[in-house]
Order: sequence, then C-alpha cells, then structure tokens
Amino acid sequence: MKNLLVTGGAGFIGSNFINHILDKRDDVFIVNLDKLTYAGNLENLKSSENKKKYLFIKGDIQNHELVEYIFTKYKIKHVINFAAESHVDRSILGSEVFYRTNVIGTNVLLETARRFEVERFLQISTDEVYGSLGETGKFTESTPISPNSPYSSSKAAADMMALAFYHTYQMPVVLTRCSNNYGPLQFPEKLIPLMIINTLNNKKLPVYGDGLNVRDWIYVIDHNKAAELVWEKGKVGEVYNIGASREMKNIEIVKLILKTLGKSEDMINYVKDRPGHDRRYAIDSSKIQNELGWKPEFEFETAIQNTIQWYLENKNWWERIINGSYLEYYNLQYKNR
Repeated sequence: MKNLLVTGGAGFIGSNFINHILDKRDDVFIVNLDKLTYAGNLENLKSSENKKKYLFIKGDIQNHELVEYIFTKYKIKHVINFAAESHVDRSILGSEVFYRTNVIGTNVLLETARRFEVERFLQISTDEVYGSLGETGKFTESTPISPNSPYSSSKAAADMMALAFYHTYQMPVVLTRCSNNYGPLQFPEKLIPLMIINTLNNKKLPVYGDGLNVRDWIYVIDHNKAAELVWEKGKVGEVYNIGASREMKNIEIVKLILKTLGKSEDMINYVKDRPGHDRRYAIDSSKIQNELGWKPEFEFETAIQNTIQWYLENKNWWERIINGSYLEYYNLQYKNR
C-alpha cells in the first residue's frame, strides 16, 4: 500500500487526480490536505469521500505542526503537491498570498518530507515558468525559466527549491510542468468555464487585447495520467513537460464555445489587455513520451465538447459559485487566461 499525501486535492486538477486514482487503483491510500480557499470545493470529491482509502484534512501546507502530524500519523511516504494559488490575474492584484502558499508552503512540505525520508515527492508546476514564446518554437525541459507574472515567479521559485532539495539532500524529487488544463470541475475564473457560463447566462464574454494570445491545451484527465506515471516511474531529479500539442488562440476558444452553444459572436467584448500578458505558450512533451511511454489520449475536439456538456449538465455546481458572487467579480476584473 502506498500512503500518499495529495495537497490541494479539492481544487480542479487535484480533485480530478484523486477521483482518477481511487477509481482505478486499490493500492493507494490518499490523505488530501486542502485549505479550502475560494477555489477548493469538496463537492468535487463526492464520488471519493466515502471510500475507505481516502481521508480529507482541512488545513494549510504552511502549517508545520499539521503537516508533521499527518506524516507521523499516516506514515506518509509519497507526496504530490498540487496546492497552489494559481490564477495570474489574482497574482497581479495581490502577490503576497502567492509567495506564501507557493514558496513557503512548498518549503514546509519539502522539509517535512526530507525528515521523514519519503520515497517520492512530485512537484506539480506549470509551463508559465518558461515565460513567453515568439511565433515559433516550443518549451523544452532545458528552456531557461523566465517567469513574467507574480504567479509564475512563485511557481518558478518552488521549482528551483524542489530541485535544490534533490541536489543537496539527494531527496527523490521529480517535477512536472504542464500546459493549460481544461475539463470538468474547473473554477469559473479560467477562460473556458468562464466563457461557457457567461454564454449560458447571456452575458458578454470579456477577451483581453486582440484575443490572439496562444495557449497549448491539455484535457485534465490526460494531464493526471501523465502525472501518475511521472510519480511512479519518472527519474528523480528530472523535469517532465506535459502537453498535448494543441495550440489555440484565446479568441478561437471563445468562438468555438459560442458556436457550440448556438450563440452570436456579438457577445464578445474585447477589453484592455492585462499587464505582462504572455503572448504564446507551447510545450514539447517528447521527453515524457519517449522515456515513459505516455501520450495524450483525448483529441481536443472531443474533450472540449465533453467539457461544455459537463457544464451544461452540472448547472447546480456552478450556480452555487455564482451565488457566492465569484463570477461577477471575475467578469468585472476581465478574468481571462
């Protein structure tokens, strides 16, 4: 039995990961540590909450005493750190919480994991640490990091710290950097769910600048299967890029959602660009494909339709978020990514 601490497991990617592992495997006991900030939602884990090999603990990864208690009581030997403040726009409005959670919190986890001699520590990161690309090229694992936002700089700092623990203490750390995730359970501050929900509510769709910023999209299930593989078989001290090689301009995503839902492009509202908006991301994932045999299973055309359908069928889930005034806040701040 693998006793696994998953941090940030009530968020979008973390909850999808936990549900995937508990649905497919019987050899993992998961302790989910999550602070339940605005984007954490225990409803995401309804299918897992009553399973014997799962336990939820509400708490902050910055809490030394709590983290040490969890390692002691549940004999933790594996850690996957999904916990992060993760929205660029929020980091621009106020950066301190990003550095506290993403840097200090990661340090607490690493120090505790080192003392308890864990067998594997997987740090989940982002392609945004690489900065911005021109019209050609892709990020590889050897691309120098060059973060351009408070969010991405905090993740870059956590990455460097994790790798330093490997080099200094020979701690079994491995790191992944993924492209933009989409799929069920994504909080409405992100581009795809925000545009779907606004369209369903007949509200304007705010698009930054000219809408031509490019992101490389991956379905959350594909990402989590890759993360699982790296956790178990990735070479310690290594970085693995995870991407599906599906570049899309933001405006293309918006127009596709409108077309799918039978709405007019007149709903698009171009707004002032956000500060330091990276122009293009693109991931080269050949390393994980060649070394570990992973490849994305979902075609974008199918997965985006599945995602739109999920939001159509789970109106109660996102309406509760709207009733908490979150969506209105994001619309006012022109939340796009």
